[in-house]
Amino acid sequence: MPAVSSTSPSNSFEQRLLDSLNTAVLVVDNCLRITYANSAAQTLLQLSGPRLLQSVASELFANDNLARTTLRDALELGQPFTRRHEYLHTLGAAQTQVDYTVSPLESDEAAVLLEMQPVDRFLRIEREEALHTAHDTSRLLVRGLAHEVKNPLGGIRGAAQLLAAELAASDLNREVRAEADELCTIIRDETDRLRNLVDRLLGPTSKPQLAELNIHEVTERVAALIEVESHAAINLQRDYDPSIPLLVADKEQLIQALLNIARNAQRELIGSAAATLILRSRIQRNYTINGVPHRVVCRIDVIDNGPGIAPEIAEKIFFPMVSGHAEGSGLGLTIAQSLVQNHGGIIECQSQPGNTQFSIYLPLVAKLPAALSR
Repeated sequence: MPAVSSTSPSNSFEQRLLDSLNTAVLVVDNCLRITYANSAAQTLLQLSGPRLLQSVASELFANDNLARTTLRDALELGQPFTRRHEYLHTLGAAQTQVDYTVSPLESDEAAVLLEMQPVDRFLRIEREEALHTAHDTSRLLVRGLAHEVKNPLGGIRGAAQLLAAELAASDLNREVRAEADELCTIIRDETDRLRNLVDRLLGPTSKPQLAELNIHEVTERVAALIEVESHAAINLQRDYDPSIPLLVADKEQLIQALLNIARNAQRELIGSAAATLILRSRIQRNYTINGVPHRVVCRIDVIDNGPGIAPEIAEKIFFPMVSGHAEGSGLGLTIAQSLVQNHGGIIECQSQPGNTQFSIYLPLVAKLPAALSR
């Protein structure tokens, strides 16, 4: 997205420099109209250049009067001013909270530089880092526990097999032998069930098989499965951005991750009137995942109008064995998060009654964790 201006910075190098910044920058004249907007400003405001140019800068903010006064003071007093935690108020970026600074420019015509930094971006990065750390810690604890459990399980299963073999060769009467053999079968079956549970707790450990793919191959596979499983009880809507470029990722792992999330949403919608599930794809610009900045990432949203996630588990839903359903295993979202993190991505969730949104953020080229890149 190129920068736009009616009075551009003085030379092309300065314009390229401003255009490369992650900080949103606007130039505002003495009539408080915008004469320049760099790419980051257009992305933050989600407004195109032509719509921004010559619009009144103070009207971008929910507190129009305060913004107008701040801009006027900077123009008339020649001093910079900073405002904290102010809300933007535009069609494209409603309720986005920012810190902004207004600085007078030394030029022939009176003008100020308006710089904006989204507060929620830093809060999100902090929350994301905390989530990533907690997820890694819980995964390490679970893996340590799982390995300790698997060793005795193998011994129990082996002992049950030996006991069954001895019973078969014994001279016990048929009824007693059959009953004992049934008990040995139960021991073996339950041991296998626990071993499978432990393997699921360990999560995916294989390296993703990377190849170019269209993300909508993934969403369409999941959509088809959900439509079949829901028996038309859910209104499934698709909202795709066809301009998303090809990704380099593991198709099967992404299908599994998205399917786990979609099935979780499907369970939430059971019994809901006018149950609706939306699969949406978008390009997200200037996004940081686990401390790594990306110019462009792919975002896949799964949105449902169910009752929402219970507040007491909202911060724990990606941890193992945490579920809002009595019949749930509490592993679906944990596995989905692990699969997406295997690609250098992350899953985030926002939920309130009537609107729950899971968002998968994926680099266009998978950034494998160190443990999987060897």
